[in-house]
Amino acid sequence: MLERLSWSKLLLELGLFCLPALLLSLLIGHLPWLLAAALLAALLRNYYYQLRLSWWLWVDLSRTPPVGRGSWEPLFYGLHQMQLRHRRRRRDLATLFKRFRSGAETLPDALVMLTGDGHIFWCNGLAQQLLGFRWPEDNGQHILNLLRYPEFNEYLQNQSFQRPLTLHINNQRYVEFRVMPYTDDQLLMVARDITQMRQLEGARRNFFANASHELRTPLTVLQGYLEMMNDQEMDPAIRAKAIHTMQDQTQRMERLVKQLLVLSRIEAAPHSEVNENIDVPSILKRLQQSAEGLSQERHDIVFRVNEHLRVRGNEEQLRSAMSNLIYNAVIHTPPGTRIEVCWQRTSAGAEFQVSDNGPGIAPEHIPRLTERFYRVDKARSRQTGGSGLGLAIVKHALSNHDARLDIISEPGAGTRFYFTLPNRLIVAPSLKENNLTFKPPVEL
Repeated sequence: MLERLSWSKLLLELGLFCLPALLLSLLIGHLPWLLAAALLAALLRNYYYQLRLSWWLWVDLSRTPPVGRGSWEPLFYGLHQMQLRHRRRRRDLATLFKRFRSGAETLPDALVMLTGDGHIFWCNGLAQQLLGFRWPEDNGQHILNLLRYPEFNEYLQNQSFQRPLTLHINNQRYVEFRVMPYTDDQLLMVARDITQMRQLEGARRNFFANASHELRTPLTVLQGYLEMMNDQEMDPAIRAKAIHTMQDQTQRMERLVKQLLVLSRIEAAPHSEVNENIDVPSILKRLQQSAEGLSQERHDIVFRVNEHLRVRGNEEQLRSAMSNLIYNAVIHTPPGTRIEVCWQRTSAGAEFQVSDNGPGIAPEHIPRLTERFYRVDKARSRQTGGSGLGLAIVKHALSNHDARLDIISEPGAGTRFYFTLPNRLIVAPSLKENNLTFKPPVEL
């Protein structure tokens, strides 16, 4: 292991150069000339190693320095060790940078690194997707040339980074921007897509507004009749009518609360709970009796059911989905309408459909039918006790079974609601249900 140079080592090397001159001067004399020649040889040797070092640094550029002797050996060895340390440091920095890049790419936010005056020198992949940046083409571009929004310009110029900035950008998304200084002359911009959060917040506000409106109407009726009963004596006929109306409104509120509870249970139920063996034909028999009782022979109701088709899933959710579709057809179609309910096996899976030849639904209403509290005819829905939650329950119940509700309707040509449960949820029929019997072999 070599050690660093010291004065003692340099003087020893100089003495070794002068020793031959001293010994030779004892034989032939001329000591000054011999010492001058030894010192010149030592100087030429140093110049030679300086030239070799310069050639290695500027021309050769190889990984290992030249081999030296004497005092130059620890110098070349020290340069080689320093080179190895720098190489290891570069590898460590490259590994650290790769980890940073990998971590930045996996973040759910868009990251953009800016100079103090707003020029981009790095961004991750999500920034390219969310903000439309192109990398490396946009390297060095000013951020205001790519995000041309007056609010963002003012936000960046004012340097008021304590609060985030929310913008509705050109791709119809809501983006929250946060800018943070992280060195003396560099900025880190974090952009987060909050479109879904905004939509959920809007849905929450609409839900509470609609729910409060739906509850306020029957409560107003109840309060009015109770005030009338409290203020004056009422005619028995009017009193009976008032009590009947209050009972209807109370039942309406009860149905609304029950449907809200059903909807909340369905939304909270995980996929792991859809593993019950469901006897759908038995459920449809009971629903047929209920539908005929609700119709009171005002509709022509036909059920076409595959008696051997059973599925796995959540029985309560599928019963709610099927009953809502059947009862909606009975309630919202005029007398004389033909209603057909089918439960059959298809190549795609187990298909359930409810079709009618009623007045149909206008095309502009179909995309919104599964929204909570949405009604095509609000006046008629309130008369029939509808809350606008039935198809929302169907939608969420089917989503837990990897199915979706499809609606086909034309004004004046009827409506068809249907969904298909995937083949993996179908329960294989038993041998008895397939009418397979064992036959002994014929004796020859």
